[in-house]
Amino acid sequence: MLTVEEQEVRTARLAAVALSGKRILLTGGAGFIGSTLARRLVEDNEIVALDNLHRDAMSGSELAEHPNLTFLQADVLDAEAVREAAAGATHIVHLAAIAGVDTVRESPVRTMRVNVIGTSVERLVEISTSEIFGTHAYNVAEGHVSTIGSVGETRWTYAVSKLAGEHMSHAYREEHGIPVVTVRPFNVFGPGQIGGGAIRAFIEAALAGRDLTIHGDGSQIRAWCYVDDMVESLLLCLERDEAVGQTFNVGNARSAVTIFDLAQRVKRLTGAPSEIVFQPLHYADVELRIPNVEKAREVLGFEAKVDLDEGLARTIAWYREQTPAIA
Repeated sequence: MLTVEEQEVRTARLAAVALSGKRILLTGGAGFIGSTLARRLVEDNEIVALDNLHRDAMSGSELAEHPNLTFLQADVLDAEAVREAAAGATHIVHLAAIAGVDTVRESPVRTMRVNVIGTSVERLVEISTSEIFGTHAYNVAEGHVSTIGSVGETRWTYAVSKLAGEHMSHAYREEHGIPVVTVRPFNVFGPGQIGGGAIRAFIEAALAGRDLTIHGDGSQIRAWCYVDDMVESLLLCLERDEAVGQTFNVGNARSAVTIFDLAQRVKRLTGAPSEIVFQPLHYADVELRIPNVEKAREVLGFEAKVDLDEGLARTIAWYREQTPAIA
């Protein structure tokens, strides 16, 4: 338990995060986390968002029209486009990646190409994944041994590619002095989420009056991190000199629940009459994933603030606004 003085110091450190007058490149900048981060930075900085729009959370939004934002539609594997986007950048956040269980299983080769080759472009804050800890990850710290699933199971190509990206990024730091910081997010959710994910699937089904479908028996455990907390950690990594050369788990261990409990919460918070139904699990899954974030707490002053029900309520409200006809 923190003392009052320690909490005040941490709050002050978080409040001090305020990049200004910088040119910041966000690869994957039109995605869920990228566009949320851009909104936090765009008023006081020049933002360059590079994205192929495979998952687009930016188009049609107020962010897309902001005078401080330049959007470049290109793939992270297009070296010339990335060089152009990076020209003059003071900070780079490498968010571009192939993610999502279904997407990875459909395109394992492209997953490896984008997540490994794309990372060699550079630089500063590189986004990895909690998937590198494998199927059973309880209270895992940054130094825990990574455990990847068996070869031939396409689910794990994502984890392997991101772990390779970590090694590559830190090799560039050792050999060329690039100021790399690696962040491993644990199950990020919130308004604007695109692609797959249990929370989005449950909310959309509940608001549409459909059954909430659980794959497997629902005993799988996840610790869910609200997107604003994730973005706060990225701002800290961009700002703090002590972050350079480090790897940080980012998540909210207080928000750990079973998938069945998650479905029940969504059902309760939406007021939906939907039933919770079960289907056989047809792919490799993670049984348990809860982070140890003590390093991010000690080095960065990071602390997740948004608890699960509050984050779900905000996310549900956003989906209601997007789909008023079924809300």
